[in-house]
Amino acid sequence: MPDHQFVLTLSCPDRPGIVSAVSTFLAHNGQNILDAQQFDDIETGKFFMRVVFTAADLAVELAALQTGFTAIADRFAMDWQMRDRATRRRVMLLVSKSDHCLVDILYRWRTGELEMIPTAIVSNHPREVYGSLDFGDIPFHHLPVTKETKRQQEDAVWQLAQDTKTDLVVLARYMQILSDEMSARLSGRCINIHHSFLPGFKGAKPYHQAHERGVKLIGATAHYVTRDLDEGPIIDQDVERISHRDTPDDLVRKGRDIERRVLARAIRYHLADRVILNGRKTVVFVD
Repeated sequence: MPDHQFVLTLSCPDRPGIVSAVSTFLAHNGQNILDAQQFDDIETGKFFMRVVFTAADLAVELAALQTGFTAIADRFAMDWQMRDRATRRRVMLLVSKSDHCLVDILYRWRTGELEMIPTAIVSNHPREVYGSLDFGDIPFHHLPVTKETKRQQEDAVWQLAQDTKTDLVVLARYMQILSDEMSARLSGRCINIHHSFLPGFKGAKPYHQAHERGVKLIGATAHYVTRDLDEGPIIDQDVERISHRDTPDDLVRKGRDIERRVLARAIRYHLADRVILNGRKTVVFVD
């Protein structure tokens, strides 16, 4: 990745001149656009844009670019951010007994596919549950939770997120429902993997629900966490065909593969600033 490669993401009410203003600003500040994607949501009248750029013949500090862009952002009422792509986001992983998503995330991180800094692995089960699984230097925290201790446990998780300067929390099959307060705290920066193709088969044992209905496709959904259970803005989904011969255990086995790849894609999109919230939905600029 070239030095000083930046990414700008924005959303605002749609009106003429947005693209021109953005490109003109970058050109006047010695920047060269490497990639640009945009979307005009006709239903809501909102405009979305993602631009990757780098210095052409003039090195400008990120802070100076951000300050200069503020006037344009104010003029178009933009919700925006501009960041250095070399700065890796800090990610906390929450997990319960099922560790297939956790193992997959750690593998993709170690191979460089997920460009992030793991800040902690948090589980409501003890370290022994994961056997010889190699966490490396990533701190492991056992924070058990019961109905009576849920508030204290979530306060501890929140404090840990603050202490480690965590940018993103990933629920890697963390089988605990976050409280409304915790969901609000993590708004827009907490991704969950739901082992079902939402909005169908919400709640517990979705594969068993699917089997009882005789479905021919099963899937998984990665979404941002909100106060409404399993109804947060969807980032990514995938499916796999099944047949009448498949048992609930077969669905669970096949579902694990879908969950891994869907969650990994959602994390990668978020880390690469490819996801922009659009009310109850998302705009995802895929690569």
